[in-house]
Amino acid sequence: MKRTASAIALGYLMVCGGVVTASAQTEVQVVPPPAADVKVYGEYPIAYQAIITRWLETRLIDPLSAVVDWAEPPKAGEVPGPKGSTQRFVGYLVDFKVNARNQFGAATGKRKYRVVIRNGEVLWGGHPR
Repeated sequence: MKRTASAIALGYLMVCGGVVTASAQTEVQVVPPPAADVKVYGEYPIAYQAIITRWLETRLIDPLSAVVDWAEPPKAGEVPGPKGSTQRFVGYLVDFKVNARNQFGAATGKRKYRVVIRNGEVLWGGHPR
């Protein structure tokens, strides 16, 4: 009786373990860069998440607590400069949300950010206007 119960329990664990293992795997999605003029927008930022994470480390009070929700892959576009100027930041736009801790140790909640990346560097970053 004990052997039967042990065999059933072992079989159950193997089946459930297989289900958990199968659901824990993630698929890697390879997306080709969109066709945009390299002379105008720069190189497509394949490693945009790493570029933005490095940029956030220089901007956030507690960058290690940051949880980033990535919205979409980069899109070619531009952002106007400061009011009253004719400056425009041209490159690849990335929108995302960040929840991190502030100077008091409290979570800020998910705040929207937008950055412009050109040739592997953040030209402009802030909250969408």
